Amino acid sequence: MTKEEFCNFLKGVPKAELHLHLETVVSRKTIRSLFQRKNPQKDPGIIYDEVQQMFEYNDLAGFKKMYSTVHELYNSPADFDMVFNDLKDYILRNGLTYVEIFAAPSSFIEKGWNFSDFVECYRKNIQKIKAETGVNVRILIDVSRTNGLESAEKNLQLLLAYRIPEIIGIALAGSEAKGPAKLFKSVFAKARANSLKTEAHAGYDLDSNSIWDTIFNLQPNRIGQGISAYKDKQLIKELATRKIPLEICPTSNVMNGAIVKSFETHPARALFKEGVPITIGTDDPTFLNLETGLLDEYWNAKEKMGFRMEEIKQLCKNSFELSFLSNLEKSVYSDSIEGIWKK
Repeated sequence: MTKEEFCNFLKGVPKAELHLHLETVVSRKTIRSLFQRKNPQKDPGIIYDEVQQMFEYNDLAGFKKMYSTVHELYNSPADFDMVFNDLKDYILRNGLTYVEIFAAPSSFIEKGWNFSDFVECYRKNIQKIKAETGVNVRILIDVSRTNGLESAEKNLQLLLAYRIPEIIGIALAGSEAKGPAKLFKSVFAKARANSLKTEAHAGYDLDSNSIWDTIFNLQPNRIGQGISAYKDKQLIKELATRKIPLEICPTSNVMNGAIVKSFETHPARALFKEGVPITIGTDDPTFLNLETGLLDEYWNAKEKMGFRMEEIKQLCKNSFELSFLSNLEKSVYSDSIEGIWKK
């Protein structure tokens, strides 16, 4: 099976994506538009070339520089209408049926932007995507390890003050070294007390102790990444026994390079075979130069990481089973996958 044949088939299979950052779905076309707005005197051809050159990096430092550069181009929450349009295109391009996405308004709030404006932007655009594609999108608000406890507490309080059905929980991202999970114990306890879903990135920069710390102190519904677990047999047993899901993003892991250096040595399938619930995500598709997005990651899983087609089917099922959908919705999607696979 060629990549084109594989992607054409899998595009028609129901899939959810559970590890995706809103700010990194922005397309190169939108980035060029933002650059043109900031530099109206520049020739569009020059801007096109400059943006192309900005994407010519292959390490984490280049990624962070690109993220920061694009971040500075936004003038108001209204600019995210363009990002949501890119999200809609991403959904259609990859044949997604449901999406849970992380949104990180913290740095913009520090600039004086109103969280209520973000909420309105999220709400109207998610409803627009639903009307135009039939796909439901739900948001988890970022509470960053890097920004510290005070910022995380502020984001939680803002979320609770401007609560809408489209925002379903919080997610802890950022630097593991700068923000140990134990610092955010109170934030996660309050989130759970208010019936919010919780996710925490862990085990992508540091060893398995960071995952243990996160599970013990935060009790999240899911762990983002978590790949350093593969070196800890006791943790693997804990994850498998307690059915604690890992959201694994292979291309992101390889570019990061802290835990794994290649797709061929990626531990995702080993964790899968040990009974750890895993789902495949893209993390930052545009900034990782993924041609299509989630379909690329499934192809990498098959072609480079050793997943068989029956296991690919289970990963598709996992994308719903490990989501925050209702049990009835999960069952409907699982049955749909089985029906398509048999055909």
